[in-house]
Amino acid sequence: MASEITRMISDTAYQAYVKRLEMQVESGKIPRHIAIIMDGNRRFARDLGIDPNVGHERGGDKLKEVLQWCLDVGVKVLTVYAFSTENLKRSKKEVSHLMSLFAENFRRIGEDERVHEHGIRVRVLGQRELLPKDVREAIEYAEEMTKDYNNYFYNIAIAYGGREEIITAIRSLAQDVKDGRISVDSIDEKTFASKLYTADVPDPDLILRTSGEERISNFLLWQLAYSELYFVDVYWPGFRKLDFLRAIRSYQMRQRRYGE
Repeated sequence: MASEITRMISDTAYQAYVKRLEMQVESGKIPRHIAIIMDGNRRFARDLGIDPNVGHERGGDKLKEVLQWCLDVGVKVLTVYAFSTENLKRSKKEVSHLMSLFAENFRRIGEDERVHEHGIRVRVLGQRELLPKDVREAIEYAEEMTKDYNNYFYNIAIAYGGREEIITAIRSLAQDVKDGRISVDSIDEKTFASKLYTADVPDPDLILRTSGEERISNFLLWQLAYSELYFVDVYWPGFRKLDFLRAIRSYQMRQRRYGE
């Protein structure tokens, strides 16, 4: 009985702290675009002694929560790093399970009432030609169902690599020059950015990474030039609303100089 009372007091104190932090965040400047490196699913599962695939499933559930948190505070663009090109080298069993989750979840996204209610446009960033047919079809379904929305933007990076994105942009510009559509002298930052997957959304204001690792791992290499970085020492499935709000509060307390 005593332990139950202690737990209730602890939960009440936690909720009160989250509410106070939420009010502080809402009174400050909200980042337009948050990008998240969702790291730690497998280590989360290992620490709990459960199958790594369950860790990925918990990670998928967490992403649904985070999307809601973004809506709650008014973040307009959420970009998440779900699967890199390097991840294709993982075991066949793990990759196959992840692909099944992707196919299932993109179908659900296309039918999600919350997505349609809020006008969220869903897009995938990456080399989708590397993905199985059922995943590509599910992606196309989610994108088609949300193509006319522009209230919020939800980008999922799958089979994505930042260096590959830059090389692809360079090739496209080179082809434009070769075909006479543009001149070499006309190429500037804006022209280059127009060739990236994120051409029509603002660069991230805040990049957040879970799991305690402090590196970018080939994610949005061009776009993060002036982004604020935030690292949190918790595995992705264990990421809490408190952690999310602390990240935004940290962002709000910084003075962005843009190299000045």
